[in-house]
This record gives sequence, C-alpha cells and structure tokens, in this order.
Amino acid sequence: MTNTTTARTPDHRDMNRLMGLMTGDEKHGPAATSTLDVLWVLYDRVLRVAPDTVDAPGRDRFLLSKGHGPMAYYAVLAAHGFFDEELLPGFGAYDSPLGHHPDRTLVPGAEIGSGSLGHGLPLAVGSVLGLRAQGLTDPRVWVLIGDAELDEGSNHEAIAYAGPAGLEQLHTVVIDNASSSHGRPGGIAARFEAAGWSVDSVDGRDHEALYAAFTAPHPGRPRAVVARVDPKD
Repeated sequence: MTNTTTARTPDHRDMNRLMGLMTGDEKHGPAATSTLDVLWVLYDRVLRVAPDTVDAPGRDRFLLSKGHGPMAYYAVLAAHGFFDEELLPGFGAYDSPLGHHPDRTLVPGAEIGSGSLGHGLPLAVGSVLGLRAQGLTDPRVWVLIGDAELDEGSNHEAIAYAGPAGLEQLHTVVIDNASSSHGRPGGIAARFEAAGWSVDSVDGRDHEALYAAFTAPHPGRPRAVVARVDPKD
C-alpha cells in the first residue's frame, strides 16, 4: 500500500470529516472518539516521528494499546500523511489494510498489532529495554491505554517494574472515560505514583493542558498522564 499523500498542513478541524469517512458495524465509536484529542496533540506537537522516519532507529515509538477503537488513530495518521485518506472509507472491509484492530504489517506508522487489552504497556516496557540495550537513549516510547485495561494484571506488573527501574524513556497516557469495571483505590494516578512514576491528571479534551503534561520534565522516572474524558462527550 502507499504511505504517501498530498502534502498539506494537518488541521484538527478536519478530524470530524476524516472520522466520518469510516462507517460500518463494530466501530467502537466511543472508544475511538475518547482518544482523538490525545492522539492529535501527540502526533501534531510531541512525537518525533513522521512518514519518512517510520523505520528510523532514532524515532519516537507510539504504541496504541487501546486498539479496539482505532478510528481516531487512523484519522490522525491520515491527516499527518502516513497514508492517503482515500483508504479511510474502506475501514473494516475484507480487503482493507485498516482493520478493526491495527495491524503493524499493514498500517504505516503502527508499531504494534493491538486490540487484545493489557498488552501495550508491557510491550512498551520491553521496547524501552530494547532501545537501552542498543545504546539508544534518546528515542521516547509512548503507549496509550484505556482505564479498563488496568483491570489486566499484566499492566500492574509493568507499572510495578518500570518505576523502580527508572525507565525515563517510557510515557503512558491513560484514557479515563469511566469504563473500568473495577475502581482504583485513590484513583488511577495513585497507582502509578505508588510505583514511583511521575504522574499528572488533565482534561483529555484540553490541548494545551495535554501538551504541558506530555512535555513536563521527569528525570529518572517514567511518566504517566491520566486524560479524563466524559463518557457522554
């Protein structure tokens, strides 16, 4: 498939149109729209990766663990030129590269195949360790997870390890749209703080607040940002 498109300046105002190109059943609409603003700020202002650097060793890595609602992810990737927006109307079709769960072998810019909850954060920890083993200490690893994924034990093992290990290259964004079956004592942020992470909680629709949280210094510690999103929004 082609991973180039006509050069243009990405515009957040275009997101509704791009999202609207993807139709059909099993869209997991709320799971997608809850991530839209976080994804936009990351790809537009934070991540050091572009269509021509998707294989560069020094690129930032973004892992979408919340992969069962990838519509916003595809729209943001298309807006930033990773692939042509003409692919969006085929979302979920048999012969489309844009599946209901992202496939890293088919979607330019996708670092992992995802959708089975609870795997992205452990993979992100492993990615940081792999980069360290290669002497690559500048690339940052970002992972986006959902609040319900924190019901999976694999995430708590990753959280418990990353803090004491001082994985400064690791950044986690938790979309908190109140979809978790089990509440966190003290809230989501408290779980990360207890393991030694640098943590902040912000409005998941406020682009400036998200940017400030994403770029805050956190020497010697992994970073977690809890992005609160109204489930009715």
